Amino acid sequence: MTADASLPDDGTAGDAAPSRNTAPPASGHGALHSPAALLEVDPLLDDPGTRIVVCCGSGGVGKTTTAAALGVRAAERGRKAVVLTIDPARRLAQSMGISELDNVPRRVKGIDDSAGGELHAMMLDMKRTFDEIVEAHADAERARAILENPFYQSLSAGFAGTQEYMAMEKLGQLRSRDAWDLIIVDTPPSRSALDFLDAPKRLGSFLDGKFIRVLMAPAKAGGRAGMKFLNVGMSMMTGTLSKIMGGQLLRDVQTFAAAMDTMFGGFRTRADATYRLLQAPGTAFLVVAAPERDALREAAYFVERLAAEQMPLAGLVLNRVHGSGAAQLGAERALAAAEALTDRDRAAAEEPSGDRSENLDGDGIVDLADGKADSRTADGHSPAAADPRTTDDTPSAARLAAGLLRLHAERMHVLARERRTRDRFTALHPEVPVAEIAALAGDVHDLAGLRAIGDRLASQERTDDDTRHAED
Repeated sequence: MTADASLPDDGTAGDAAPSRNTAPPASGHGALHSPAALLEVDPLLDDPGTRIVVCCGSGGVGKTTTAAALGVRAAERGRKAVVLTIDPARRLAQSMGISELDNVPRRVKGIDDSAGGELHAMMLDMKRTFDEIVEAHADAERARAILENPFYQSLSAGFAGTQEYMAMEKLGQLRSRDAWDLIIVDTPPSRSALDFLDAPKRLGSFLDGKFIRVLMAPAKAGGRAGMKFLNVGMSMMTGTLSKIMGGQLLRDVQTFAAAMDTMFGGFRTRADATYRLLQAPGTAFLVVAAPERDALREAAYFVERLAAEQMPLAGLVLNRVHGSGAAQLGAERALAAAEALTDRDRAAAEEPSGDRSENLDGDGIVDLADGKADSRTADGHSPAAADPRTTDDTPSAARLAAGLLRLHAERMHVLARERRTRDRFTALHPEVPVAEIAALAGDVHDLAGLRAIGDRLASQERTDDDTRHAED
């Protein structure tokens, strides 16, 4: 199934390809505020069998904030939790009151530990993690040769898939230490959420693959006889590779391959072991998305991929959902009322005041000089003239009300669009529990904000859909 088929654009799900998931649809309307299944976060976090929670999804949907909020809530409910973030913006450190996160888990202060929990946080340093692997699996001389190799330095700093692979490595390290009973992972920001699942295997296969082993062949053959045996084939291959890669780069790669000889098998072995850990019952994936077509399309694709890989999906967290306290007033009715007020205000402005001998308010008089009604204070001064804020351009109450109604109509159009997008997802995946987080007025920058998000996550309840007629 392609991503386009997973979330159709026409607002209906009837013509879409069926989902691989075969669970029957849950009861309910499937509306934005009445999901087919509600995601219950607290039972998930409280369950001692839950050891790993992976927050995944496309970039820019709030994975980091969601992971941090889950960590705070879990710790304050008694879990010994650690949050592993790969977010380069370091927003997690700021919101948790830590000056800077690095490759070492650091205790978060300000957590209510009355239930016996605690929270640590760290940010992945992919190069440092790679260096630690080399230092742990090679003797000092070989490790120094690897760390100083130019090809290794490029590989560890930014080779495609390195960040995702090192996230897997760090997850495996944290799990093996057994210092925490809950690990929450904020997956790397990437163009595709599936990179987190695919890239580690690709890099592991590369490091343990035929290309690297062919490059290692001259060093492993050793001796003149071995080199004569390989001379013809290797000279042809290295000549071609030198033209493609450059002679110096090829020599760096061969030196790197020779130094890493004893370690190559371990990369793929560890990647496979961590992959199996992600499939274990103690792991729970939370797909994080925003109520936007592209984000939910990616989420739908990820849900199906997790099912295909037999990885346990806990549910969908839908961030930045808009709402309205006056949702019963639809967009069309609001616009109609705004137009009526505008017409009335325009008519009132065009109506001549005429000659009047007295003002109906009693204190008013008619200024015979320009024919405008005026109101004067006891000392004969006009309050309008005394108030510098009052000008001919000051909008009337009707104009202000009409503007507010138009803003409300725009908000209701947003609500309706989000509802349609959400309905398409739940029609395809009615078995996926959903939790919604209302859009916030600003960014989260402290523990109080993270607690508020955690509270919203945990307080999901089925409500009547008040956005079904948002555009009526």
